[in-house]
Amino acid sequence: MIEILNPTELARAKVTGALVADILHTLKGRSTVGTNLLDIDRWAAAMILEAGALSCYVDYEPSFGRGPFGHYICTAVNDAVLHGLPHDYTLADGDLLTLDLAVSKDGVAADSAISFIVGDSKPQESLAMISATERALSAGIAAAGPGARIGDISHAIGSVLSAAGYPINTEFGGHGIGSTMHQDPHIANTGRPGRGYELRPGLMLALEPWVMADTAKLITDADGWTLRSATGCRTAHSEHTIAITDDGAEILTLPKQAHI
Repeated sequence: MIEILNPTELARAKVTGALVADILHTLKGRSTVGTNLLDIDRWAAAMILEAGALSCYVDYEPSFGRGPFGHYICTAVNDAVLHGLPHDYTLADGDLLTLDLAVSKDGVAADSAISFIVGDSKPQESLAMISATERALSAGIAAAGPGARIGDISHAIGSVLSAAGYPINTEFGGHGIGSTMHQDPHIANTGRPGRGYELRPGLMLALEPWVMADTAKLITDADGWTLRSATGCRTAHSEHTIAITDDGAEILTLPKQAHI
């Protein structure tokens, strides 16, 4: 299903997007050496509830997962990259943490992810990988606008990731979003320009470049959810929800602090 949102729905989407962004911004500040992933999940749950929003994850039960997800945020550490199931793990100095959050408020969902290093140690290879996903995300957003095609976004993202030297997995990528979290179209992180669905105002998309340092192969953790690099290498993931407008693409998941 591909949804085209009306102006009223897009106005609600902006509120949801700001909520997601602000929760992630707060959680990043709280995620320090000694923080437990289960604490991050509890904090997320409390902020979602306080905002009168709904988690898109707790009851989420897709074919690639093992039963309902049962938590409020994805927490992926080091070699984990997607669908990181919160568990009893205490963050250490230098850990690479990805937080991925999707919520729904007033019938409209938004989805975003950030990767960052915990503590004072800043491994340059990890910082470079995070930067590559952020630059690829910016390139994908720049390629999105009315009349462009999904392949234009995929090509822009993939060009940045390939130039940075990272293998690209196409099993999981960006997606449409609206009244539900995951919708068509699928947006691979590499592709051919000029191909695929033509973008139109009112379309919402979640773009999410992610990479693993030296492989494109994923393995599923014993928890049935967490996807890890097959080689044990580090990973990074960046994501924004955008809305296609008459003038281009509007990012809906920027924290308030980013507008100051």
